[in-house]
Amino acid sequence: MKHVRHFAPSLFLNLVHVCLAQANYAPYFFDNGASSTNGNMALLSLSEDTPVGTHVYTLNGTDPEGDPVTYGMTYEAGSRSYFAIDTNFGNVTLIEELDREKEDEIEVIVSISDGLSTVAEKVRILVTDANDESPEFINTPYIVQVPENTPSGSSIFKIEAADKDTGSGGSITYFLQNIRTNKFTIDRHSGVLRIKTGITLDYEKSRTHFVTVVAKDGGGKLRGDNKVFSATTTVTINVEDVQDTPPMFIGTPYYGYVYEDTLADSEVLTVIALDGDRGKPNNIHYCLVNGSEGSFEINNTTGAISVIKNPSKLKKEVYELKIQASEISLDGDVTAYAFATVTIRVVDLNNHPPTFYGESGPQNRFELTMYEHPPEGEILRGLKITVNDSDQGANAKFNLRLVGPGGIFRVVPQTVLNEAQVTIIVENSAAIDYEKFQLLTFKLLAIEVNTPEKFSSTADIVIRLLDTNDNVPKFSSDYYIARIPENSPGGSNVVAVTATDPDSGLWGEVKYSIYGTGADLFLIHPSTGIIYTQPWATLDAEVTAKYNFYVKAEDTEGKYSLAEVFITVLDVNDHSPEFNENIQEKTMIIGSPVKIEAIDQDAEEPNNIVDYSIMQADPANVFDIDQSTGEIKLKSYIRSLDIIHNITKNKDCIWSVVVQAKDRGSPSFSTTAVLKIDITEETLHKGPMAAFLMQTKDNPMKALGVLAGVMGVMVVITVMISTAMFWRNKRSNKIMPVRRIIKKRQIHQPRTVRMEWLKFKWSSNPAEKFAIEDDTKSLQNENSNNNVQVPSLPPTAPALPSPPVLAPKINTTEWRVTTVSGSLSPKFINKPGKKRGPSSTHNALVSELKQKFEKRNIASHNPHI
Repeated sequence: MKHVRHFAPSLFLNLVHVCLAQANYAPYFFDNGASSTNGNMALLSLSEDTPVGTHVYTLNGTDPEGDPVTYGMTYEAGSRSYFAIDTNFGNVTLIEELDREKEDEIEVIVSISDGLSTVAEKVRILVTDANDESPEFINTPYIVQVPENTPSGSSIFKIEAADKDTGSGGSITYFLQNIRTNKFTIDRHSGVLRIKTGITLDYEKSRTHFVTVVAKDGGGKLRGDNKVFSATTTVTINVEDVQDTPPMFIGTPYYGYVYEDTLADSEVLTVIALDGDRGKPNNIHYCLVNGSEGSFEINNTTGAISVIKNPSKLKKEVYELKIQASEISLDGDVTAYAFATVTIRVVDLNNHPPTFYGESGPQNRFELTMYEHPPEGEILRGLKITVNDSDQGANAKFNLRLVGPGGIFRVVPQTVLNEAQVTIIVENSAAIDYEKFQLLTFKLLAIEVNTPEKFSSTADIVIRLLDTNDNVPKFSSDYYIARIPENSPGGSNVVAVTATDPDSGLWGEVKYSIYGTGADLFLIHPSTGIIYTQPWATLDAEVTAKYNFYVKAEDTEGKYSLAEVFITVLDVNDHSPEFNENIQEKTMIIGSPVKIEAIDQDAEEPNNIVDYSIMQADPANVFDIDQSTGEIKLKSYIRSLDIIHNITKNKDCIWSVVVQAKDRGSPSFSTTAVLKIDITEETLHKGPMAAFLMQTKDNPMKALGVLAGVMGVMVVITVMISTAMFWRNKRSNKIMPVRRIIKKRQIHQPRTVRMEWLKFKWSSNPAEKFAIEDDTKSLQNENSNNNVQVPSLPPTAPALPSPPVLAPKINTTEWRVTTVSGSLSPKFINKPGKKRGPSSTHNALVSELKQKFEKRNIASHNPHI
């Protein structure tokens, strides 16, 4: 029989849960090594210049059961939080700036959890260096004391600087600025400061030197760039004095004076000497070496020199003392010394100033009256001045000069010793002008030259000037322009001229006069200078519109000046317009205007501008007139005589029109005239001659003049042609030798010779030319004398020369004369040639020639010779 155990369901579930709980494994980080960017952050290193916000690492781990894991990061108490972590993905971000110099390691506790188990690890993150620090000098400021006798090349100071960076960024090199002008040099590695080789220090020349030292690191990476940092500092080098310079006298050269009232044992002057080594000076001891001759002594400590005798007992005027200054060390030894020379002069006491004297004794005011503009170089002899200084030697030497308006006078002599006669000489005559100064005042100054007191004295020089006639009257202007209306009555004032003469009295009075070609109509008041017209003068702008002449201003001695006067006569409207003589009758062709003209003799506009108007016409609506030109034309609606006949019953079409010409002057003048206008229509005959006859219908004299001119031209042309024909015939009537004579039978033919020498053709083209032809049947002349032989016996007298024949042409040519409107084509005209009766000379020649021909024919019995 089996025993079956039955378990409760709840107990089974608890047992399963316990088994499962015992099988849960903890999560863990991956350890990927130091070079990996994910894992557990073990051995992670970051540069201190990593920017904030950079993703620096990723925590990475897993759970054996495959459950999801989360990440965490904590810090120890009191530590700064440099990172932030994404708990789900494990991304670590930098949130605080790193500084290796302050904290080179960061401890962080990182953790991983699967929800049941949490694993934590403590990791250490290394902060690596970046070149972000500058060198810093240690123990500044640098002040160095260096004796001036320190040998060149010696080390005087060591400069130290530190850089917190590591590697090349922490290495430091040193150098100096302005190395060429510097007296020092520095070791670039150790920072030891030395005096340059061949250079020495001198306290007396320069007590302090300032050296600028630069410390520079070796450079390194900073945020991806290579950076080099440097720092500067100033080293103050004080040069210490050393006893190596002798004493020096101050204020050389030395001069002293002993005056006549100086008391014995009085101090004359003090010499001063200083140790050349100013840093640690020694005491100075003074002594008198030579030159005193028992008359002077010196204080050994202060250097004061005194006279020990009464000045009256001194034998020399000048003493030269040799003084020695010695340095006394603390031990009482003389270490160095120097010499100086003191010159002492015994002089008279300067107790008398210069004094001026006149003829009666001491005087400090001198007066003189003279004419203006004396010659330059002249001596003012009216001034008797003497100057004197009662002192002796240099105390009696003084200078003289004039104080006042400069450059007018000069004083002689300028330097005086004891006493002199003072002479004042004129230097600038033009400046001595009565019109500028009636009174000249100067001060004559005498001042000592070489005395410390510089005693002086003055005297007043007063010069009163008298006037002379030295000025020419001068007009207020070089020319005067005046205007006067032409209707001004005689005696009217035109313009006033003004001239002044600055001289006084009668010399300043001016008298006026005028002269010149244009001065006939004018007068001038001799005193006031008012120019006015002659009482009988009548001005007319139309005759003479401008006058110019000269006006003279003259003083009592005949000195004068000139000015030019220009007078313009202003036009006044004093002429009425006047019509031309041929205004009485005018012929008007319908469509063409007629013109009237009136002339105003006034000289200027608007007085001579004429306006035209029709005052009366019957009927009044037939004509219009141009106000400015005077052209009269019919109303625009009148285009034929029929319209005129409808207006008026006057069949002859002659109108009487009252026209007026009026000027534009003020007051205005006008003239009226009656104009008869004959209105006609344009004639059928056209052409230049018809137009000319119509234009000259109202002026027959003009037509006669033109016809006379045409006739005169025709007569001149006729005379010229006749003269040319005469000389041509005279040359052509000469008998030339006969080369060959051909005798023919007599054939009865008409004796008239037809010769067409000029032929014209009509052409449809108006621009064609007319042609010239020669008759091909013309008889030839073997003798080339232009005579025509008639083939009959006996030979007849030579015929007259034919008209000039143009060059023959085989083809007919045309000749055209072009005009403005078309061309002129002359017609061909046949004219029989005219015969002239032979003269007596020709008959004689022909008879003689006939007899010779008969004799030859009989002798030869041959018809041909």
